[in-house]
Amino acid sequence: MFAMPDAARLVELAASLNLRLSPKEAELYMPFVLDAMRELDTFVQSRAEQSAPPLLFPERGPGYRPSLSEDRYQAWLWKCAIGGSDRGSLAGKTVSFKDHISVAGIPQVFTSQALEGFIPDVDATVVSRVLAAGGKVVGKHMMNGFMGDYGKPLNPHNPERITGGSSSGSGAALAAGEVDVSFGGDQGGSIRLPAAYCGVVGLKPTFGLVSHFAVGFAAEPSVDHVGPMARTVPDVAAALQAVAGYDDNDPRQRRGIPESIDALSDLDGGVRGLRIGILEEGFSEPIEQEVAEGVLVAVSTLEKLGAEVSRISVPQHAQIDAVYAALVLEGARAIHDTGFFGIGAKGYYPASIITAIDRMWRAHGDMMPPRTKLSHLVAELSRRNYHGGAYAKAHNVRPAYVAAFDRALARVDVLALPTVRNIAPRVEDEPVDPTEAILASLRRNWMLLPMAYNTKPTNYTGHPALAVPCGKVDGMPISLQLVGNFLADPLLLRVAYAYQRAVDWEGITGVG
Repeated sequence: MFAMPDAARLVELAASLNLRLSPKEAELYMPFVLDAMRELDTFVQSRAEQSAPPLLFPERGPGYRPSLSEDRYQAWLWKCAIGGSDRGSLAGKTVSFKDHISVAGIPQVFTSQALEGFIPDVDATVVSRVLAAGGKVVGKHMMNGFMGDYGKPLNPHNPERITGGSSSGSGAALAAGEVDVSFGGDQGGSIRLPAAYCGVVGLKPTFGLVSHFAVGFAAEPSVDHVGPMARTVPDVAAALQAVAGYDDNDPRQRRGIPESIDALSDLDGGVRGLRIGILEEGFSEPIEQEVAEGVLVAVSTLEKLGAEVSRISVPQHAQIDAVYAALVLEGARAIHDTGFFGIGAKGYYPASIITAIDRMWRAHGDMMPPRTKLSHLVAELSRRNYHGGAYAKAHNVRPAYVAAFDRALARVDVLALPTVRNIAPRVEDEPVDPTEAILASLRRNWMLLPMAYNTKPTNYTGHPALAVPCGKVDGMPISLQLVGNFLADPLLLRVAYAYQRAVDWEGITGVG
């Protein structure tokens, strides 16, 4: 049964919506509000049929939360065993998911104790397709996100250095050899940053190529991607082939997304004759010299394999921060206000997840870390000052930025640059003083961090981007990023595989 306000509460409710009601007017409204709420409640309580997506392997065990002795890098929130067969592109492979990806019957907390006990009743499309391709789902990973009160994963190369986020648990578990393939989410680099810092391969696919159904994150939907991570390029390619393609339940997909994609048949095609452009803006300061040199050495390896290498400039690469912020801040705020999976699109809405997140936001919103509160405050000020104009402009100027990268990719086949301009920074001690703790969190606002300088542009434009380990500095991985035309994801994997076969891959990626 719904909670019905009295006339005084109705006046307050109206005021929160910038609507003015006098107490006398509120009394007049009350019978009509009551009738409308009764109608809504009747519908909500009804047993009208809801056609949920089909569930593969419905007889699944509850799984368990691993102990620290089993989870030495603090990468796992939950372990389980679902599916697995000897047929399909992922046959024999273990697969895990960042905790923002729903697996029916397996607890999902989005790394927030405020959601402890929540269990979704729907599989994300990427989960269904992994199971259909023979993959064995083995668990869910820690992530940086909503509240972050389950601790932080440790970097297997050096626990004193960060793993990167927000797909941090995926990066750590892969680097430690605890799973074959993991799916993360990328809003500004959240697949590629942990891939770079943990020394694994991470793909942010072409926007829309991989379905986002039942994958939730409180960010602007038009920059949000789901993609595979693994220790080797063939495993990433197999995972992409298993899950890519059109999905009627994903309103983010646009015309042109194919039913499927072939990422494996030409994987060993080599790079002879391919044109690789070194993106000059990707090497801008501040950059660690060893990182720049390592990436250029990797490109020279591709040149020795027959690629044609040149330098190319895309000034817009360095200009995206402001427009990206205008888009993502208000977009995240809108998701918070309208519901976790938005509104307005025809399709299946996973109600269990939507209502659980809405309850958490309304009941426990103050548990958000200061860096997240900062984003919401700035977004609200943007909305009140520009009345949606900043958000609209950020969308409307996007074609010019896309065109700038398209022009460069008409001259070369692939752009090459560092994934990040540094090796993984050292873990900072959490301040004890409350004021210092707030300031430390504010300084870690992901919108302000320079580490995402080379990753955010392709979230905004939608071009595919692949992080590839290419060396080490002081025992810590460095990473080459490859960027391609829309739907050229298989070409990026082909280039990366040529590189993998030409170098001491174990020496580059191995822990210890």
